[in-house]
Amino acid sequence: MTGHHFDQIYIGGAWVDPVGGDKIPVVNPATESTIGAVPAGTVDDVNAAVDAAKSSFPSWWRTPVEIRAGYLRAVAEKLMARRDEIALLISSEMGSPVRFSSDVQVSLPVNSFLEAASVAESFEWEAERGNSIIVREPVGVVGAITPWNYPLHQIAGKVAYALAAGNTIVVKPSEESPLNAWVLAEIMDEVGVPPGVFNLVSGTGLVVGEALASHPDVELVTFTGSTRAGIRVGELAAKTIKRVTLELGGKSANLILPGTDLSAAIPHAIDWAFINSGQTCLALTRLLVHRDDLRDVELAASALASKLSVGAPDAPSTDLGPLVSEVQMQRVRKYIEDGIRDGARLIAGGSDRLADLPIGYYVRPTILSDVTPNMSVFREEIFGPVLSIIPYDSIDEGVRIANNSMYGLAGSVWSNNSQTAREIANQIRTGQIMINGGEFNPNAPFGGYKQSGIGREFGPEGLSEFLEIKSFQY
Repeated sequence: MTGHHFDQIYIGGAWVDPVGGDKIPVVNPATESTIGAVPAGTVDDVNAAVDAAKSSFPSWWRTPVEIRAGYLRAVAEKLMARRDEIALLISSEMGSPVRFSSDVQVSLPVNSFLEAASVAESFEWEAERGNSIIVREPVGVVGAITPWNYPLHQIAGKVAYALAAGNTIVVKPSEESPLNAWVLAEIMDEVGVPPGVFNLVSGTGLVVGEALASHPDVELVTFTGSTRAGIRVGELAAKTIKRVTLELGGKSANLILPGTDLSAAIPHAIDWAFINSGQTCLALTRLLVHRDDLRDVELAASALASKLSVGAPDAPSTDLGPLVSEVQMQRVRKYIEDGIRDGARLIAGGSDRLADLPIGYYVRPTILSDVTPNMSVFREEIFGPVLSIIPYDSIDEGVRIANNSMYGLAGSVWSNNSQTAREIANQIRTGQIMINGGEFNPNAPFGGYKQSGIGREFGPEGLSEFLEIKSFQY
């Protein structure tokens, strides 16, 4: 990847010069070299984008659902045609191994555009109730603020469902990994999405993000990111009583009940703790095991972690690439050191650099055991390859520990009895639960309880978030 320096933003169906001339550099986390840059948008740029979206909303709203769905399917087709290019691009800007980028970072966005089209076509837009007809209508202009860890996936999930519902949208991609958003904008332009329906303004959260969240003509702001930033978005949105959907942090528990076949449960636990180098909001970062199984779990988990290949994202054998930035690398290393200082036992990995990777923002896949609720590694979202093992003495205690979190995004339960696993899963306060290694479903409603967010994404539930409800009385 030699360079991706973008000078313009996409507003009203055209590439336009931003008001200011400042740029945000994009750094390859594996090489620490600058590979591109995007404009640092201003409040004036946001205002122009919102004006374009507002002007195009009436005609897009009245565009038949089948035509809107056709645009979305055309976007999916173009994304697939550029799959290899996009996978390499995402790997270079945020560090995902290229095979993970191809299988997940590109496939999930394609799925979102296809599924949103199908959901919209089969959705019940009107229903009779007594002497009323209940109709669903789009909210209007949507502001979308997206994160760096699954950059195109998070943009696609918001754009596809917002457009399918008949809204227009202004997207602010992450400053850390924004380059993929230009590919999507190129595709939107190429397939002929009407001017103003999709708009792209890059920039910082403090400028572009806050301008979107507070803009009086933005009817809904959809945000994915940290809980702290989500609180700020909510505060700004409240001033104009706009709707918000927030997909925030997670500290998900993987509860393994006594008698579970560890040969199946532990590989799954390792995979879901270290997925995308741990930079995944629903990563299962707290592994809860019965005290009688603790030693066996430690041995199995540390053995598997030691076999994970950490290295360059473009190497076919790489399991874990670098973290997205030096700041994130230092943050994760400090969490590991704090955990050890607080009394956790290091059984794999550690905070020291890998000798054969002196350049790049790499962190060893790390496992800490005997973690207790008073430790920061138990309570706080680390967003890196760090797994905490927590022993419990009874199933009731295990459930209490699983629920002992300000977050409630995801979780997992393992048992040799599927009915027992379901009963325990019912007691865990999270938005998604894997049962005995159940496969992740990208079309199931996604979102969390407690401080993991407000609302749901994907599927009919995700479409509904972008709709208002009106009743006609006859």
